[in-house]
Amino acid sequence: MRLTIPSGIRKDVARFDDAVDAYLDRVRGHPVADRVFYAASELGDNGVIWLMLGALRGLRSEHDWHAAVRVGLGIGIESAVVNLGIKSLFRRSRPHFDGIRPYRLRQPLTSSFPSGHATSAACAAILLSDRLWPLYVAVAGVVATSRVYVKIHHASDVVAGLVIGAALGTLGRRWLPLPKRD
Repeated sequence: MRLTIPSGIRKDVARFDDAVDAYLDRVRGHPVADRVFYAASELGDNGVIWLMLGALRGLRSEHDWHAAVRVGLGIGIESAVVNLGIKSLFRRSRPHFDGIRPYRLRQPLTSSFPSGHATSAACAAILLSDRLWPLYVAVAGVVATSRVYVKIHHASDVVAGLVIGAALGTLGRRWLPLPKRD
């Protein structure tokens, strides 16, 4: 089964994607921006950054260890839902890129819609959120934005991924609540 998007909506989405892409073109190629966004994109592969942040949080206490386990389970479930389910409904091609990439980058073979990096970022940030929630949200924002910056996703793929990931993270907090602190 494949879902079809009406042409009017496709045109609006394309205009949004083009506007964001044009904005990012102004900073693409800047050495610091390239380093930050390519590194963030690489760390977002397979949820590595979220497993690392979860493990660091898990070192603080037994309560935090439960949060680390929850984020590991959560991004595993999120990945299955997005990559085996949602992406199969939308076979959107990835943005065209002719240039030379300044850093190595894995080229995904799945549909561009939605961004798996963005879904895992939002899901994990919500599952990990505690007193450090601004840190998790900031990292999620950089990882998600990196996918548009490196031209692996359209901006609309990332926005949809953030929405889907936030919904999955919220469900995960409800279904897997952390035990009370001692």
